[in-house]
Amino acid sequence: MDIRVLRYFIAVANEENISAAANYLHLSQPTLSRQLHDLEKELGTTLFIRGNRKITLTDEGLFLLERAKEIVGLVDKTAANFNQPSEIISGEIYIGGGETEAMQLIAKTIKKVVAHHPGIKFHLYSGNADDITLKLDHGLLDFGIVIEPANKQKYDYLKLPAVDVWGVLMRKDDPLAGKPFIEPKDLFNQPLIISKQTATGSVLSGWFGEAVENLNIVGTYNLLYNASLMVKEEIGYALCLDKLMNTSEESELCFRPLQPKLEAGLDILWKKHQTFSRAAKVFLNYLRESI
Repeated sequence: MDIRVLRYFIAVANEENISAAANYLHLSQPTLSRQLHDLEKELGTTLFIRGNRKITLTDEGLFLLERAKEIVGLVDKTAANFNQPSEIISGEIYIGGGETEAMQLIAKTIKKVVAHHPGIKFHLYSGNADDITLKLDHGLLDFGIVIEPANKQKYDYLKLPAVDVWGVLMRKDDPLAGKPFIEPKDLFNQPLIISKQTATGSVLSGWFGEAVENLNIVGTYNLLYNASLMVKEEIGYALCLDKLMNTSEESELCFRPLQPKLEAGLDILWKKHQTFSRAAKVFLNYLRESI
């Protein structure tokens, strides 16, 4: 499977039209069509449903598109760290992380790195622990910041000097907003919105003293902003970490911590036995110093 053809495939999937993709790629339409036909023949499957004006992907095409983007991204990431002047430390660093105030420490470390090595570029990816570890495993991220508990068996890691506090995001006009903290009894039978992260279930089960399946879960979220919109519409209470949403005086929302107190530590992970680029080594050294 040629990397060049995968780029062609991605372009056609994005443009949803052979002619438009051919113009974008500076190819003739017959050449591009032949390349796609050969790709389908090589894989032994149909990737496109060809309409009069629009091309859509089959299920197999959607699967290939996801993998093709990962493959092309990894190739580009690798090439970027080689195509740099040898006397200058430069390159591309990819960091993934969930929504956490600990990203402020990462941002401060990046600022120090860039001040001394302006040739180093950083790319940040937002996602939960499941997303982050999957991309680490595929080589698409150099580092990942995850909230404990997390399965760190396959990774080396540093514990970050930060602790996040769990609580409830709710409307300020909600009856529970008058309480200084929220207890398990306050939330029994209430509509709850929780993170879809795998580890969250065990964390919340321990605090509630009840299996998550027995709670009234009305929704899950990947990014808290989307959950906050559901809270504003009075769909439910969002169980989340503190200091991620605007709960200032002008906001409709407020945050109340859990009681008993529930805290989460944070780690930065990287694959065991990973061979770092010079840029990634510099970042890790600066981070160690910051910690």
